Amino acid sequence: MTPSTTALLKPFGVALELDTGRMPEPRNHLVRRASDLRGYYADAAALERLIADGGDPVHYEVFEVPVPNQPGHLMYCISTLQPGVVGEECFFTKGHYHAVPGTAEVYLCLRGEGYLVMKTAEGAFAAERMTRGRMVYVPPHWAHRSVNTSPDEPLVSFCVYPAEAGHNYGDIAVEGFPKRVYRRDGRCVIE
Repeated sequence: MTPSTTALLKPFGVALELDTGRMPEPRNHLVRRASDLRGYYADAAALERLIADGGDPVHYEVFEVPVPNQPGHLMYCISTLQPGVVGEECFFTKGHYHAVPGTAEVYLCLRGEGYLVMKTAEGAFAAERMTRGRMVYVPPHWAHRSVNTSPDEPLVSFCVYPAEAGHNYGDIAVEGFPKRVYRRDGRCVIE
């Protein structure tokens, strides 16, 4: 059965700046600064020093051109996570479950290096390496967070997920992640 022409979304294309990790004409542009991550880092005092001394730097940006939040559509975005540390902990995104828990997501690393750390409500944990050209599959029911381990290069990812998936940040704000990524003596450790 073919939907009526009024229900059809017209095909479209968008430009991506692969070198900078930006989408020049997004309809949605989310910017998260250091102050937006209060309560997320292990070293709260180090975060407050970064905010005071560093002018509340941008941690990450998400660029997207939304589609209807209905089954059958795919949402996609570009996520650009800046390099840096809070104390010894590598910069990360807030992380989220999907509001519709039975939905998955795919990440393709376009630039930089880091990890996609994941967890379940039951206590399972996984960390997949992110390097240019590597794709990571996040199964349904797994919370996920990007972590930038590069000392000087943004971690840029292209992400695709079902449009109805939504984001649940609240549970991560309460639960956190069971392991963190630190830069110590020139190398990154997960503990």
